[in-house]
Amino acid sequence: MKALRITGTAIAIATAALFGSAFSTPAAAQQKFITIGTGGVTGVYYAAGGAICRLVNKDRAKHGIRCSVESTGGSVFNTNTIKAGELDLGFSQSDVQYNAMKGMPPFKDAGPWAEQRAVFSLHPEPITIVARKEANIKSFADFKGKRFNVGNPGSGTRASMEEMLVAMGWKLSDFSLASELKADEHGPALCDGKIDGFAYGVGHPAANIQDPTTSCGAKLVSLTGPAIDKLVATAPYYAKATIPGGLYPNNPEPTQTYGVLATVISSSKVPADTVYQVVKAVFDNFEEFKKLHPALAHLKPENMVQDGLSAPLHDGAARYYREKGWIK
Repeated sequence: MKALRITGTAIAIATAALFGSAFSTPAAAQQKFITIGTGGVTGVYYAAGGAICRLVNKDRAKHGIRCSVESTGGSVFNTNTIKAGELDLGFSQSDVQYNAMKGMPPFKDAGPWAEQRAVFSLHPEPITIVARKEANIKSFADFKGKRFNVGNPGSGTRASMEEMLVAMGWKLSDFSLASELKADEHGPALCDGKIDGFAYGVGHPAANIQDPTTSCGAKLVSLTGPAIDKLVATAPYYAKATIPGGLYPNNPEPTQTYGVLATVISSSKVPADTVYQVVKAVFDNFEEFKKLHPALAHLKPENMVQDGLSAPLHDGAARYYREKGWIK
């Protein structure tokens, strides 16, 4: 059975990209600025993007590349914005990467994106369902008629939720309210009693799951059943996952769910040398990279260069991986 393995026992504060003055260096005259699209500022995408930029910027005097992160609406937004040439790289759920490559919803109108390129994959992202303690939710079916946050348009969470609801035979109208809050907003809304639950595809541990479980005793809800089993069996980008018990306050039991992998994508239009330097910065400093967020702690290069990647490898990434002997 396909499975995503999640480990970790601590929550880390998002690591911001570190910058400094480099205008006195020779590289500054031809300095290149690149931007990585991430997600909400309390999510793992933003922290992981900051970690990547920190390592890139550490050697900017040598390669002349200065990296910054941008907080965005998430996977679908990043995909469309990279395609438009407004971002250089970005984070994307493995299902969103697959759907963009194939021209499947939510990219059906635009058609297949043949220029999409994979860079590497990162941590597992289980679809995490969180319920307000007072709502007495035991299974996802209990959310029928409740107020539920399905994720903001443009996010990978929203794309995954729409696919899941179709598989279950549900419609958004089955909720009394299907809110579209961003990831940074759903925790406070839950604790303030404005919604009864939310979905979030995220690497664990995550600050915006930690906050509501700590502040108002929010409960994680398992996603299981025949519809989920069929969805995982038929979709190549999904796998079963278990969120360990005790990872979050007031949630001592394991939570069964499924999910995707976080991936970093780019476009064939982004220069190979640029992507090569980004990949080199990460893997030449891999032990440091893994320490920059708990969700990154158990990554292995041999998995990152192939798992969850539907698009062809970017030429710059493939060049580095061949040098390391990781691909032929």
